Amino acid sequence: MESLPLLCVAVPLLVAAGLAAVGRWLPRPVVDVVSLLSCLGVLGLGVTLLVATGSRRVVSWVAGYTPHGGASVGVVFVVDRVGAGLAVLVAALMTGALLYTWRYFSEVESKFHVLMLLFLAGMAGFALTGDLFDAFVFFELMGAVAYALTGYKIEEAQPLQGALNFAVVNSLGAYCTLLGIGLLYGRTGELGFAQIHQALAGHGPPDALVVVGAALVLTGFLVKAAAVPFHFWLADAHAVAPSPVCVLFSGVMVELGLYGVARTWSAALSAALPAERLRPALLVGGVVTALVASVMCLAQTHLKRLLAFSTMAHMGLFLVALGALEPASVGGLLVYVLGHAGVKGALFLCAGLLLNHHGSLDAEELYGRGREMPVTRVCFLVGALALAGLPPSGTWLGKTLSEDGLSHAGYGWAPALFVATSALTGAAVLRVGLQIFLGVGERPGSAEDTRGRHEDSETGALLSRLPATMVGPAVTLLGVGVALGMVPGLGRVAEQAAQTLLDGGGYAAATLHGAVGVHAPASDVTGFTASGVVLGLVSVALALAVAAAQLYSRRLPAPVRAVGVALRPPLRILRATHSGHLGDYVVWLLLGVTLLAGAIAVS
Repeated sequence: MESLPLLCVAVPLLVAAGLAAVGRWLPRPVVDVVSLLSCLGVLGLGVTLLVATGSRRVVSWVAGYTPHGGASVGVVFVVDRVGAGLAVLVAALMTGALLYTWRYFSEVESKFHVLMLLFLAGMAGFALTGDLFDAFVFFELMGAVAYALTGYKIEEAQPLQGALNFAVVNSLGAYCTLLGIGLLYGRTGELGFAQIHQALAGHGPPDALVVVGAALVLTGFLVKAAAVPFHFWLADAHAVAPSPVCVLFSGVMVELGLYGVARTWSAALSAALPAERLRPALLVGGVVTALVASVMCLAQTHLKRLLAFSTMAHMGLFLVALGALEPASVGGLLVYVLGHAGVKGALFLCAGLLLNHHGSLDAEELYGRGREMPVTRVCFLVGALALAGLPPSGTWLGKTLSEDGLSHAGYGWAPALFVATSALTGAAVLRVGLQIFLGVGERPGSAEDTRGRHEDSETGALLSRLPATMVGPAVTLLGVGVALGMVPGLGRVAEQAAQTLLDGGGYAAATLHGAVGVHAPASDVTGFTASGVVLGLVSVALALAVAAAQLYSRRLPAPVRAVGVALRPPLRILRATHSGHLGDYVVWLLLGVTLLAGAIAVS
């Protein structure tokens, strides 16, 4: 069992190396099958780990370099249910993305598969490692491959610009993380999560060096999580990245940023940095992120940019749920992440189907042209309703559990935020879906930001008939995302996993002293409450109302239209901040890390 975490990383790395060496001489079907089988292998290993972590943490010291007297120099993987679950999610989404690519890029070379497998290795390693510096290494592997995948069509200007924005902003965030790791190492002399926790325990309030080091480390992860004001790369990258790559970006990569925050705090910093010091920064950042992204989502007509801002809005909700640092809300977050990954992955694949069938992702150009795509239409519209929180989908269950957990923790305003954000993002997706697939409402204008609207098909020539290998993954992901809400006991298991995630002392004991078992008290969480169902239906009703208002804006009463006119100047200012200029984005990042450090210091 202890060898499984290493295999989850080694298998895709070794297969990627093999394909890099001989892939150019292999037939395309062989490359496809080998890549897919390696993903399925990692998926099987992840599921085995997930089962094993139900009662204990799996600790694996590479080459047997186990600790002596609480100290060690070895490379360690420490896997609990959350880490194993993320590894399973990564492998599952990668499997669907690679299956979709069997007819994707008519002249794609094996280097695309090599990059995808390296991406899998980086994300899986980040989820499973027990060392802060190794987490940074996997974080950088994940990032470097993501930049390359974003700009895969390097001969085109827009993918190159999107990849450049992505790379510069995220690299600056990574430099912050590396500098923070150096400061924490200088303070503790340790790099392992558990070792840092042990070194900081019992030393009273954190000094300035620990505060600054923590802020810098967390900044890099919050950049990947696209939290305001670190978010500017997100829409630019999603707008130009290949559709199956967007599935991985929105479904799990940005969520791994939040996982990095949670794991670093609980396993390494919680001994010196109480929850009360970190909580205000996370909660405020989550609220601002959710509100900004919801407004920007409503303003989009380019499909991938719209879905990207929807992801960002939900990341704001995830950050609020994490910010409470309570097992109940974090358990709801875990369920929400799973449901969102399935639904958002399906929506991005639907966007890819539209692009490869019609050659555009702009709602104005696609208006009414999706009528002959019945399966894609149903997937897209059901996905929009699920994003809005339609019971009993997985997104609804995660939303309900998060709302309940936050309310019980004393944050009575949280359900209103969750309902509003879900309604606004669901309305935006529903509006473009009705316009594209049914020709409902007024034809969208061209005044909106539609950079990237004239895309080339990702399959070479446009497909008159979409193959099952492209449609099937979208249907499957949506089905899983919806069905998760009906899995008995999922909320209870998720809360127990959250308790283990937040138990820094237990993590250190398992890693350094071989403690067996995890302490996860029984929970009576179900998620199927009357209030949860009502709030879900309210969110869906609001989404329908907002979508209708956008679809028939010219028919609204004059007072309502006057409100819309009054809101245009603030919206223009908000849109102007998303300028696409790297210099602006760097200034925002510097402002963000300063505010984060200040918030932690004064709390």
